[in-house]
Amino acid sequence: DPQQLELAATSTRKLRRFIVIDEVVDKLYGSKVREYFEGNNVQHKILALPTTEETKSMDLVLNILQEVQDFSIDRRTEPIIAIGGGVCLDIVGLAASLYRRRTPYIRVPTTLLSYVDASVGAKNGVNFLQCKNKLGGYTPPVASFLDRSFIQSIPRRHISNGLGEILKMALMKHKGLFDLLKSHGKYLLDTKFQSCSSFSDHGDAALQTTRIAIETMLEELAPNLWEDDLDRLVDFGHLISPELEMRVLPSLMHGEAVNVDMAFMTYVAHARGLIAAEEREQILQCMRGLELPVWHSGCSWALIKRALRERLKHSGGQPRMPLPTGLGVAEIFNDTSEETLEKAYKLWVRD
Repeated sequence: DPQQLELAATSTRKLRRFIVIDEVVDKLYGSKVREYFEGNNVQHKILALPTTEETKSMDLVLNILQEVQDFSIDRRTEPIIAIGGGVCLDIVGLAASLYRRRTPYIRVPTTLLSYVDASVGAKNGVNFLQCKNKLGGYTPPVASFLDRSFIQSIPRRHISNGLGEILKMALMKHKGLFDLLKSHGKYLLDTKFQSCSSFSDHGDAALQTTRIAIETMLEELAPNLWEDDLDRLVDFGHLISPELEMRVLPSLMHGEAVNVDMAFMTYVAHARGLIAAEEREQILQCMRGLELPVWHSGCSWALIKRALRERLKHSGGQPRMPLPTGLGVAEIFNDTSEETLEKAYKLWVRD
């Protein structure tokens, strides 16, 4: 906003910022963040918190809001800044949406998963009564600042975890992205998504992969930001995984649980005759190449049935099941029989 920019440039009032940062990120980058604000003469308060699925609660939201109140921010011109993974961005988004009904906030994702997933869209929330994101709202950030250099300090498993959400977009919408993951998956894991000019045969696979993943996510989310239409291809991998993830915490990370769900749904798609056996194997081979789990002992037939019953409650009485109909193409189905699901489950377990 040019007017706000001019006000900021001419104002005699000192710039002020309230920052919530994940405590692990704070240990790695906290000193740089402090140097940045001090170097720009910004009065600031940095709140470092443990932001994990286990702590993703209303209590943490209220803790943040107490600190925001004590710092006293201007709800129009002083956005709250969230620096961390998807859980951190979700919690801060909800806190900002509640404070004075809507306070602007900025997302700075520091994991691959949050870079391609939580940084995009309007949703925020916390877990409640052992249900994932049961409380939340739709308040988009005023900006998301994307910096892949954060990703170089996260463990390999966390990068694989983020690749699960990228693969979701590839399978639903973009054959080219699927081919990139198939060809460069190990390289992306080895180089932690940093752009390396010394590996010219890979091109800039990290930039290409993240850009396509975010662009395809935006294509899906932008026209349906408040989920007025419940038929959403981005729900692939999210029918069974919320139940599975909360049931087996902390043994599966979010992207890993999503991938287990996608692996099962790939078997469902094959059982329905939507994809050939060769395509099914290509998908599973790609998953393994990205070091993602394709099965988990906690994903029992009873859990699958329970998760799909929950799905019906929250999706207008229809399963709205996204399934691949090829590599990079998909449709939403409401007519998958329990017999087909059980057949697919038995084959999946057998394999």
